Parts: sequence; structure tokens; C-alpha cells
Amino acid sequence: MEKKPLWVPTIVAQVSLCLCLYLAFQLGQPQNSVYLHRTSESRDLYFISVRGGFRPLKQQTHLLKQMARVAKKYKAKFVVDISDLGKDDPLMQNGTLHFSSLKVPWYTTTVSGRYGGGYFQKQIRLPYEKTLDLIGVDTGSIEGKVLISETSSEFGYNQLHWLTRTLEATSSDWRIVVGFHPLAKCGDNEEGMEAKQVVESLHHSFMKYEVNAYISGQGCTSNVQQGSLSYIGNPGSMNALTSETSVLRRDSEVEFLLHRVSSLEMVTYFVSSSGEVVHKSVLHQKGRAAM
Repeated sequence: MEKKPLWVPTIVAQVSLCLCLYLAFQLGQPQNSVYLHRTSESRDLYFISVRGGFRPLKQQTHLLKQMARVAKKYKAKFVVDISDLGKDDPLMQNGTLHFSSLKVPWYTTTVSGRYGGGYFQKQIRLPYEKTLDLIGVDTGSIEGKVLISETSSEFGYNQLHWLTRTLEATSSDWRIVVGFHPLAKCGDNEEGMEAKQVVESLHHSFMKYEVNAYISGQGCTSNVQQGSLSYIGNPGSMNALTSETSVLRRDSEVEFLLHRVSSLEMVTYFVSSSGEVVHKSVLHQKGRAAM
């Protein structure tokens, strides 16, 4: 009987050792890492929302690298850029220029000009023969409807009518509105009371026309459920953090959000600068949220 070469057991032992080390590293990875959440929901739609604007170059590059990894892993279909700079936003410009996985549609509003135009509607086809309406509004001009009585008030008035007509006409299964400003206002000063009128007006429209979620910059909290509507705040950079979130360690601060939309639910993962999920919220199709 022919004997095996003496080096064969050595090779087998080394391969087995490498395999064991690999498995050990995989098991040792943080279980809340965003990269481990990919399961069988391959037919679901993924997209990213992020707070745009200016950041130091090092911080911006790190953020874009994290977004690019997530976008590639989950095949994100688009990015929602919460910024009032529109196509001039530096985060969007550098992301689409330097990272192939971020060369997807970026949807963002701009501050309304003389003829408006700071808002948009995009209808996105989902699996399971469903559709999603993504509606961007210039919340600055809408606030101006109450706070200022000149030109910006006219823009806000026109935009409110446009928003009402758009929501009334849509038959999409999911309806998501995006704006610069959080609608969960903090403080009891006079300006806050005036702004509250705007919030109540928009909230009434959102509830009447069955809006599922409103995504904005950070407000009082990161996620607020009011009836069937979820208000989702994105804290963005460190300078934008509220006192509630600033107590987190730097590597735990939320940098952007990953959203997964299926026929029955929308799951939002709050991703930190270290690439881990530090918070998750689930919004069911009928508006019931689970944290």
C-alpha cells in the first residue's frame, strides 16, 4: 500500500488551523455590526439617509467609506441627502466622484428660489409589485409661512398646497417625506410656539394622507412615534448632536441610517462611525412601531 508523503498531514493540519482561526474571528465579531444583518431579505429594497453639509476632510472621508461599504454590501438603490445645499452639497459631490457604490441617485432638496422648486417627488418601484413615494420638502420655506410674512411665506404657502395635492393623489404603498428640519420641536419660547403651528399643520396632513415616516435632521429624539407616523431624526456630524446623544462615545455616535423596506415593514438601522448598529426601529405597514 502506497504511503502518503510526509508533508500531506502537515498541510492538512495548517489548513485546519487557518479555518479554525477564521471561524473564531467571525464568531468574535460584534453581533450588532451592520455587516451581519444581511439575511434572506435579498428582495427587499435598501437605501441610505445621511445628513449632508460641510465636514472636516478626514471626517467626511471616513463617513463616505463607511457608507460605501454598506451601500455595496446591501446594494443600496439610492441615498437621501438631508441638506439644503442640493446638488452643491460636498458630501454628495465627493461620494459620487470617489466611491463606485455611491454612484447611485442622491435625492436632496434645495432652498426654494424665486420660483420655488425646492421640493420633489420620486416614485420608486419595490419588489412584490409595491411602490414607494419619496417626497422632499423645503421645510425652511414652510416655516416661513408662519414666521415670515413676505416672499418666503408665498413659497411656503405654494409648497403646502403642492404637498397636499401630491399626498392626495398618490396611491403608493409606502409614503416617506424628507425635510431639513425636525418636526419634533424643543423649547417653549415664542418661536417654538409659532413653529408648533407648522408642525401641527404638517402632522395633520401626514396623518390624513397616511404618510408612514418623516426623515429629517436630528430633533429632540432619534425616533418618535405619533399614531401611525414615525418621525426619524438623523443626527449627522458631531456638531449637530443634541445633549441626549452627545453622551455617547465617539465610536458610537450615529453617522447615517440604513433603511430596509419590504412589503410589510420598514426597518431603520442607526449606524455609528465604527460601522455598527447602535439603535434599530421597525415600522410596520399599518404604522405599528417596534423598538
